[in-house]
Amino acid sequence: MTERNELCWCGSGKKYKKCHLSSDEEKRAPPAQRGVPARTSAKAPQKGRQKTPAQIDGMRRSGVFNGQLMDYIRRYVVAGAVTDDINTLIHGYTVDHGHIPACLGYRGNKRVFPKSCCISRNNVVCHGIPSKSELLSDGDIVNIDLTTIVDGFHGDSSETFMIGAVDRNARRLVGVAARALIAGIDAVRPGAHLRAIGEAIEPFVNAQGCSVVRQYTGHGIGAKFHESFSVYHHIEPRGEDVIMMPGMTFTIEPMINLGGFEVTTDRKDGWTVRTQDGSLSAQFEHTVLVTDGGAEVLTLTPSQRAAGVRLFVDGEAYR
Repeated sequence: MTERNELCWCGSGKKYKKCHLSSDEEKRAPPAQRGVPARTSAKAPQKGRQKTPAQIDGMRRSGVFNGQLMDYIRRYVVAGAVTDDINTLIHGYTVDHGHIPACLGYRGNKRVFPKSCCISRNNVVCHGIPSKSELLSDGDIVNIDLTTIVDGFHGDSSETFMIGAVDRNARRLVGVAARALIAGIDAVRPGAHLRAIGEAIEPFVNAQGCSVVRQYTGHGIGAKFHESFSVYHHIEPRGEDVIMMPGMTFTIEPMINLGGFEVTTDRKDGWTVRTQDGSLSAQFEHTVLVTDGGAEVLTLTPSQRAAGVRLFVDGEAYR
């Protein structure tokens, strides 16, 4: 269980006591103390979580640009690239198009994120800070995480790239992470519990001999970077009271480790999250909209959309 002064399990960067503590305590209380029946309330629409048609249009625009940005930066994620130079390109492309990089200046746990994207290499799980001294090398795997604000709405996606000759275990991990995201997207359907996403992802990942990071989750997204609910990628009872309804938008972003699921946060910079056992980690992410028929992936890149797929991994198409 997360302690009061630890970082919240949701990945917001805030202390648990200032984030999900009160809502978790309410969920742990007996149904009678919450004032609602345990099962019947879960079937009710989630007030405030379904977006209006105008808001959905805004989310679609932000998703389109976010995908465009991912396709733009793809050619620069190569051996010899400096991660801070990649960040500069991402920042320039975003502002030149009149939009805002959401990561730059994001405040979490009393620290401000200093860059316009997250770049997480090898055993870095998430929130890697681009650096002038960090070069991509042959054999690396590296995740590029982009969040952009377009006319007040957020689009959020990430991909793990394989640099040059990647060894067999790293290549297998990246493939498992890609398929885990697709499994999560396929679990989205109106009227289903949000927990169905984790129930689809974790058994698949475990069967491949990998693990799902539990300390960080997907999240509601819209005018705010992190909206009021979390999307678990593992089997988690705390997700039971959220029902997927048409008009909801959220991210699915499973972080998959080759070793154990435990992670640790760098005490010096307060952001960089690494696997506790030093094993490799990979991640893919999309922002999705719940529709009457399932999920609409808002952050498809132009190349993915043209090919009719949801991900490319080293040239392989994942449908």
